[in-house]
Amino acid sequence: MIKRTFFVLAWLLTSVITGHVARAQLGDSEFLPPREAFQVVALPTAADKISVQFLIQPGYYIYRHRLSFDIDTASGEQLARLGTPVIPEGKEKEDEFFGLQQVYYDYLEVAVPVSRAAGGSLELPLTVGLQGCADAGLCYPPEKRRMTVVLPATASDGGAFFTDAPSSAAGLDVRENAGFFVSEQDRLAALIRDGALGWVLITFFGLGLLLAFTPCVLPMVPILSGIIAGQGAISTSRAFVLSLTYVLGMAVVNTLAGVAAAAAGQQVQALFQQPWIISVFAGLFVLFALSMFGLFTIQLPSALQSRLSDVSNRQRAGTLGGVAVMGGLSALIVSACVAPPLFAALAVMAQTGDVWRGGSALFVMSLGMGTPLLIIGTSAGRLLPKAGAWMETVKKFFGVLMLGVAAWMLERITSPGVSLLLWAIPLIAAAVLLLQIRSRTLTAWLARGSGAVAAAWAGLLIVGFFMGGRDPFAPLPQLAAPVSTLEFRKIKTVAELDREVAAAAAAGRPVMLDFYADWCVSCKEMERDTFTDDEVQAALSDAVLLKADVTANDEADQALLQRFEIFGPPTIAFWDRSGAERANFRVVGFMPPEDFAVVIQLALAP
Repeated sequence: MIKRTFFVLAWLLTSVITGHVARAQLGDSEFLPPREAFQVVALPTAADKISVQFLIQPGYYIYRHRLSFDIDTASGEQLARLGTPVIPEGKEKEDEFFGLQQVYYDYLEVAVPVSRAAGGSLELPLTVGLQGCADAGLCYPPEKRRMTVVLPATASDGGAFFTDAPSSAAGLDVRENAGFFVSEQDRLAALIRDGALGWVLITFFGLGLLLAFTPCVLPMVPILSGIIAGQGAISTSRAFVLSLTYVLGMAVVNTLAGVAAAAAGQQVQALFQQPWIISVFAGLFVLFALSMFGLFTIQLPSALQSRLSDVSNRQRAGTLGGVAVMGGLSALIVSACVAPPLFAALAVMAQTGDVWRGGSALFVMSLGMGTPLLIIGTSAGRLLPKAGAWMETVKKFFGVLMLGVAAWMLERITSPGVSLLLWAIPLIAAAVLLLQIRSRTLTAWLARGSGAVAAAWAGLLIVGFFMGGRDPFAPLPQLAAPVSTLEFRKIKTVAELDREVAAAAAAGRPVMLDFYADWCVSCKEMERDTFTDDEVQAALSDAVLLKADVTANDEADQALLQRFEIFGPPTIAFWDRSGAERANFRVVGFMPPEDFAVVIQLALAP
């Protein structure tokens, strides 16, 4: 799970940048247009609640007494009506235009209850009224912002209206109240739909930078480094062009796959996570490694060796087209993770058909993910040694990394015990390579020491396999991390889910559903790091725990995913004790245990 911290960091970064711009303009007696000074985002937090968020640029503020919330059209008023908005207390300001007023700087969130007929999802045309000023002395005229909010389906179809929130709730800090909790992906989806495009692009680029350091993207580093190393001694400019080609190939394929997934409502990346596809590409990475070791002439017939060498060179280090292909394949096969920014972009394209805004967010997020790769690849052109003995050692080292990528891929489709043997292979190769270095320099001594550590770790992995170990980082069972004691009931179909939720509601128990797949790296992180936490297990002690394994991505899996309009695992959904889903509490991607425990407590609270 990309924590809310990601959103806040991106917002702070943008505020700093735009704040400097705003101050520069104010210094020249120029002011931001009102839609840039005051950005408004509206999103549903439940079937009967809307969260309206105001992002206010530094040096500007809005008035509390000018805030208004209405349904835009007569047809909309027939379907629903708005209750009393829950508006937090503002900051008192002696205003030169209106006297003593309550105003808001930086950020404001208002909860608006909705009375509506029970039934399916509802598109509600919302009008938000506001007026703001600049500290430098300009007051903007009152204005109305029009937007559409899609409220989710209600829990029942009985035809009754929801009740309004009590007016005594005014002044409540909605960000700390369970009823107004907004998931990360919903915030980002609302931002894509209603935010200024420049702000959307900057935010998603920053989120991509943060995603670049997750386990789903890090395996691309040895792939790109191997491409650069396979060129031999090259200039920095050539390394930059190769790296940029790889990153653009990754970004374009990510965007096209996202558009296709949103249009089809399916997991495009899941199609590339079939065991036979993973096995084929893991085998290719092994061939690339053997090519870097210079072993083709020993192990393969000359005709086949020549053909494989040509393919390997073209795809691995030759033409720019081959490098772009490797970037695209890496996006589909290596980086198979669902995170809140990706989910938000896909949801906007699927629900609104706005391919331009959703695709643009997805593309710049991919560029953000590729920026560290671009830096690493470009610097490799300068750091790699010139042609010679050291260059051959460096190429073999990247061959070892290619074996590591193959082990990482095959780990998705093998048992935890077998994964120990898979990881022993690149460690043994690294030990053989490093222990052969005979120089007496300090670097050589460090290399041989690293080789000895690799050999020892490989030995532990092999011993751990025979002792029943499961974790490559703790191969001996005695050293393994605690195992989750949570007991999940497996479901496969929509009918099974409905039956389990109904049974839990009859027993007065809440429900948690975990969408899982063997090829999902973040799913395994959740199982290893989050579900084993004592606080998380205590919070879930009274809940019915369900697991939907969508590894096969068959028709039943697709139907279950489409029921929730989600695009892949890990996604976790909650139902309260009455059998109503708490849709605003869905968790997408990995979430640390301390944050997940808080979400559970809010989602399952009476």
